[in-house]
Amino acid sequence: MLAATSPHHVLAATSPQNATEQLIGSIYVWLVTNGLQMVTWVLGGLIVIRLIRWSAAKYAARVDSSFHNSDLIVQTEDTKHRRALVDVVAWVLIVVVIAIVLIRFLVILNVPITGLTGPGAVIGAALGFGAQRVVQDILAGFFVVAEKQYGYGDVVSLMVTGGQNADGTVEDVTLRVTKLRTSEGEVITVPNGQIIKATNLSKDWARAVVDVPVPAKADIGLVNETLDRVGREFYATARWHDLLLDTPSSLGVTDLELDAITVRIVARTLPGKQFEVSRALRVSIVRALAAEGITVAAGHDAQSGAAPPATLADTVSAPGTDGRTDRDGGA
Repeated sequence: MLAATSPHHVLAATSPQNATEQLIGSIYVWLVTNGLQMVTWVLGGLIVIRLIRWSAAKYAARVDSSFHNSDLIVQTEDTKHRRALVDVVAWVLIVVVIAIVLIRFLVILNVPITGLTGPGAVIGAALGFGAQRVVQDILAGFFVVAEKQYGYGDVVSLMVTGGQNADGTVEDVTLRVTKLRTSEGEVITVPNGQIIKATNLSKDWARAVVDVPVPAKADIGLVNETLDRVGREFYATARWHDLLLDTPSSLGVTDLELDAITVRIVARTLPGKQFEVSRALRVSIVRALAAEGITVAAGHDAQSGAAPPATLADTVSAPGTDGRTDRDGGA
């Protein structure tokens, strides 16, 4: 026959002190089991993410060191593409690591993953409608990298939604955004899904263009001869010879006005060097014309910039992917 339980024993078993001790014991057991596992996964994930970022930074430093220690003036297209590809892969790996850690959290907390199929489908559909921009950005970023539209270090002009342009040097490319550094030092972040048109100003080679307005009464033959002479002397200058792929040449008259005639001179340059070359070429042209007694037309300025090839024949001797070409056989 079982002995009757004393009321004093019941009160002792359910006293606040024993309940507190049981609660503390349960928390301690959870901390040394599930809690320790969660902390371990978090620390492991942080270490892996840090390792991924360190590896990407190490590769970038090695690429920069190899470029500075080489004889190349500009980075090759393959190098710029690989640099962008490494950044994208690092970003994807970090997202994968975070996803794995979150899944392990659900497993440790005994949350049935299979039971989340239904609610997950509903949440996924809701997020699909709400995060269309994010999905669009990621898909657009994938094609930017896969199609080699531009890479790290390229000078680009991006037309974004709304018709505005974002111009600058590419500093970072991920599947979601592209970061540009402007000439004023500002950083522009452009979502890839909002890019309507991407103009790469440093792809394989570039073209420096200088439009020179001269008075309508000027001798056009003398102007063209002067421009050709300036181009030959400019190409022979050691400072600019390595940046040019061929001798700057005059294209003749490109615009007629009542009081001015515009003459254009062009030159193919290494990628991204067209602006530097065009500025120096403009100075040489103004000085040479002044020595011949020809001044820039009143109310006009000698404009410089960059332009695509004027004819298909200009692309026959385009340089290879290493940013150089045969100077003796160039157009």
